[in-house]
Amino acid sequence: MRTIRKAIIPCGGMGTRFLPATKAIPKEILPIVDTPVLSYIVDELIDSGVEQIMIILGEGKHAIKEYFTPNARLENALKNKPALLETLRRISKNAEIVFGMQSVPRGSGDAVMCAKDFTRDEPFVMCNGDDIIVSDVPASKQLMDAYAINPALVLGVQKVALSETDKYGIIEPTKTDGKTVWCKNIIEKPKSNPPSLYAALGRYVLTPEIYERIQSVPMVNGEIGLTDAICSMMKDGKVYAYEFDGKRYDMGDKFGALTATVDFALNNPEFGDKFKVYLQSVLANEN
Repeated sequence: MRTIRKAIIPCGGMGTRFLPATKAIPKEILPIVDTPVLSYIVDELIDSGVEQIMIILGEGKHAIKEYFTPNARLENALKNKPALLETLRRISKNAEIVFGMQSVPRGSGDAVMCAKDFTRDEPFVMCNGDDIIVSDVPASKQLMDAYAINPALVLGVQKVALSETDKYGIIEPTKTDGKTVWCKNIIEKPKSNPPSLYAALGRYVLTPEIYERIQSVPMVNGEIGLTDAICSMMKDGKVYAYEFDGKRYDMGDKFGALTATVDFALNNPEFGDKFKVYLQSVLANEN
């Protein structure tokens, strides 16, 4: 069994739900208070023990690369402000971050194929670029630990409300063993009668076989789906789901982003208490 050292983060989506802001700013680096969404995901991977991270960029995402690339001019300007300088240098100092390019948006499967030369024959973590998960043990680490016990493709899931199942890929389980859920299919955004409440939520451990499977699935509406490739592996018993712990914020959704901003602000040691008083005063005035 290979130790997991690498991770990928596809960042190809256009972020249309956040227009007009995302006309100029990639959704992945929209801030939560003062820190971009993607920075929290990178920190999760670093805290999980990942050593190398590939961020896969789409068209118009060059600002992401700029954020994670050291800026000597800015660092020099902050040489008399050591706290700010350390904040800047901490962005990417604990892992090697490289970049791939998905020149044409052809779906999640195509985005993963961009990492083939990066991951080679190693298992690797994949995180969606717009999902933040807050937990005592990083969500990626939970999946990596599951893989260490049972080395197969691991699909990170959580239960969602029945009314929310039409927003996600919902797995069709066959049996459960604690947090491990064996499954035989994924139904994308079922409009009715979902096979379970287990939703795939943007965290994976992928095995090298995924590349072969992606290449074997047909293109649909100009896109190559990662889900189709994973389902083909499910049929051979090479996939299971793991129900990870943590609070998830869907940063591709305006309500999810607003909720994250409020929660992170309330937990901020610098002004959290002051912000709480402010919210209480707003709510009191509403009543």
